[in-house]
Amino acid sequence: MGLIKDIYSITFYENFTDAVAKVVPDFDKQRFMDLIFDAAFANKEWKERMQHTTVVLHEFMPKDFGKAVLTIESIIENLKKNKFTDGNLAFIFFADYIEKYGIDDFKTSAKAFVMITQFISCEFAVRPFIIKYHQDMIDEMIKWSLHENHHVRRLASEGSRSRLPWAMAIPALKKDPTPILPILENLKTDSSEYVRRSVANNLNDIVKDNPEIVLDIAAKWQNISPETDAIIKHGSRTLLKQGNTEILKHYGLESTNIELSDFEIITPKVKIGEYLEFQFSLNNTNSDSKTVRLEYAVYYQKSKGHLAKKVFKISERIYQPNQLIKIKRNQSFKVITTRVFHLGKHQLSIIINGTESELLDFELV
Repeated sequence: MGLIKDIYSITFYENFTDAVAKVVPDFDKQRFMDLIFDAAFANKEWKERMQHTTVVLHEFMPKDFGKAVLTIESIIENLKKNKFTDGNLAFIFFADYIEKYGIDDFKTSAKAFVMITQFISCEFAVRPFIIKYHQDMIDEMIKWSLHENHHVRRLASEGSRSRLPWAMAIPALKKDPTPILPILENLKTDSSEYVRRSVANNLNDIVKDNPEIVLDIAAKWQNISPETDAIIKHGSRTLLKQGNTEILKHYGLESTNIELSDFEIITPKVKIGEYLEFQFSLNNTNSDSKTVRLEYAVYYQKSKGHLAKKVFKISERIYQPNQLIKIKRNQSFKVITTRVFHLGKHQLSIIINGTESELLDFELV
């Protein structure tokens, strides 16, 4: 699999400029290509190439922003005719164009987002507008949550996330998310799983700053439909990992008479690049069946000498009365870009319906 930045290839730009040439009078394709492939292009990463494309495209667009938006709409229609499918990540520069050149034209930009997001998602680009216009932008997004197109409805939820990954946070919504709750309310029974998953992710963002709001929503939305129950469950995943007693109670997850035994680390010394191996047994000694959410926590050694906990889910299933299950698991210590491993003492625990077991030590060598 190639690098993500390589979606901006010569072939991509040749196809794109063909589409632009059919819309923009006197479009100079060669000049566009020369500006794109400047001396610095080869060393640009994906986001830099995307933003560079925005700036170059602006050179060929009408100077009036409203007319530029109409031109982009015509280009998109032309791309669709040439079998460019919606959701093609390379075209995210259309959304970036609105963010960069439309921030001072609220009404035109809001309409542009509705049009563009049906071709390529705009959840990153809409965020500066929430910060600048706040309630006016949120009011627009509440309208979007009732739109006939599921991409527009998803933008209402995904774009208003307080902690959207790889995007700027929205401090006002971290502090008080109540302005966006009508969006989530409108979408809680949406027909699209794509939209419902976004609602769940929005809730999970809210949990990190305002858990009591999500707990209230969980109680309010309970049993509306299986789909809405799934939103609550996925939106509460951080609370479940934290062992929050109220959300555990909400799901009837309690650890009484769920017995852990024979918990041992098979590989007390683990080399970087290899696996930690551990095993244990679990027995439901209750006289009735119980739902058991089973997780384990790894306490990773950090650079400053402290341990940091990360929880991993094993399963969530029903255990019958007196059902004994033996479980064996591996945890990878292969080198990855998203985690730096530090040598020394680490720890491991088993978590049963939010209740954590004793900690066992192992060493990374």
